[in-house]
Amino acid sequence: MSHTPVNIYPMNTTDPSDPIAILDDLFSPKALASYDTIGTLVAEYEAIAATIDQICGFMSKELRATMRYFIDGNGTRDSRQVGPGELFQREGAIGALDSDFWGRAMAKTGLLDLMPQKRRDDWATAIRDRKCPHFEEKIVRDTFADLMACRVKFLAERVDGIFRGLSGEHVTNQPQGFGRRMIIAGVTGMYDFQKQGLINDLRCVIAKFMRRDEPRHDASSGLIRSLKGTYGGWVPVDGGALKIRLYMKGTAHLEVHPDMAWRLNTILHTLYPKAIAPQHRERPLRKAKDVALLQRLLPFEVIDVLVNLKEATEYIPTGDFRQPYQHKRIHNSLALSGSHNYGKAVTAQVSEVLESIGGIETKHGWQFDYPPQPVLNRIIALGSIPDEKAHQFYPTPEKIAQDCVNLAQIGENDHCLEPQAGLGGIACKMPKDRTLCVEISKVRCDVLAGRGFNVICADFLQWATDNRFKQFNCIVMNPPFDQQRWRAHLEAAASLLAPKGRLVAVLPSGAKNKGQLLPGFRYEFPLHFENGFAGTGQDVVVLLATRN
Repeated sequence: MSHTPVNIYPMNTTDPSDPIAILDDLFSPKALASYDTIGTLVAEYEAIAATIDQICGFMSKELRATMRYFIDGNGTRDSRQVGPGELFQREGAIGALDSDFWGRAMAKTGLLDLMPQKRRDDWATAIRDRKCPHFEEKIVRDTFADLMACRVKFLAERVDGIFRGLSGEHVTNQPQGFGRRMIIAGVTGMYDFQKQGLINDLRCVIAKFMRRDEPRHDASSGLIRSLKGTYGGWVPVDGGALKIRLYMKGTAHLEVHPDMAWRLNTILHTLYPKAIAPQHRERPLRKAKDVALLQRLLPFEVIDVLVNLKEATEYIPTGDFRQPYQHKRIHNSLALSGSHNYGKAVTAQVSEVLESIGGIETKHGWQFDYPPQPVLNRIIALGSIPDEKAHQFYPTPEKIAQDCVNLAQIGENDHCLEPQAGLGGIACKMPKDRTLCVEISKVRCDVLAGRGFNVICADFLQWATDNRFKQFNCIVMNPPFDQQRWRAHLEAAASLLAPKGRLVAVLPSGAKNKGQLLPGFRYEFPLHFENGFAGTGQDVVVLLATRN
């Protein structure tokens, strides 16, 4: 299942060394475009303000005195009752109107996203306490012009806070700016929320570069917990934008994608123009070869739910009236935390994630046939699940899988192979102790390993080339169909087949008309399935090949 890496770090700036260009590229879809909506908001504001003036002018002393009875009769006794004289004060109404429209303008432009936390808090306090300036067009446009002019400074302040939090005692941290590798001390302790927050700030900034939603302020604490079983090993985080390696002494090594490092340094340059040399602000000429580029990044709110999943439990009747029920843990299960109320959209995405790794939804949660937590931890860290279309992953239906394995006629001493194993839909029908699975997705490899298979994480085409002297008696496969990739995978599998070995492959129905598929092999197409993969409309045939 070879696939083309997808660039998840889009960048369209005309001048990659210009921090203004970087930020305008990031925020123009919202902040800059929505800036022109100020006129619409001002017009709506003025219409409401005119209505307030009309009401205040209409409410004579006599009407206000009469309104007292409406307020007394319809108000709650437990709450503070506002008298007619207070209720129809223009100053209070206009103050509330100002705060409402400043909040709406900030939300529409996305300018709050540009600010460091302290500045966001100041604006939130002013809006909450109704201490905003009047929402007049000149004031609004001047204010937003000033804020837009400071957008580089705001983000630089946030990046500077991250840079200052790096451990100065480690030589890997470069005084001239962000290097590809950074070290933060004191991360894994019980009360090291500040250092975990530093990692979170870095992820927030990178999320902006990747045009993602920002993680919650405490999201990285859950990430660190999920990584504690991986001490000493590199783990890709947030789609490969970061890699983190934890040590038991509490130190975290962070490796930043080079496409991220130069952007961070370009922003930092605005605060320290003499400290950041030009070579550290240049865009890398090529991507790092070892960075995982996956198509489908999960929203951070979905990841937050995954972090808080617990082992499912069920109530078992005891027959004892003093304690009628007892809790029983359900082995290899996951369930939503009962203390949270998640939205339908988030819950649906969580279900999709868990089902993609073999979970079956039950009334208690999701049930697995293997320990799911290691797989879940990888998804939490990576922030992604393999994209099915990009990876050409279409699980083999059970009937087709069983028929294919029957055709293979696996003997007692046969060594078997399933390329592009996915979640093991075919391999589970084969002898587990004599079957090797090759799969490109690390997440699915974790699933296969959890299910007890011998698995190698690799691109099968490359692996077959590197291991061309290996031989297997039985190979059963469902290769990717897109752009006739099945042919390359079929030939690679055939090269690994032992003399008198049997190769069984699920192929598109048109494969029968492609001429000589495997020179030196006898082959036939004994099985045909219409609409073999539900929802695809794809007719398939099953090839059985043996060496001459």
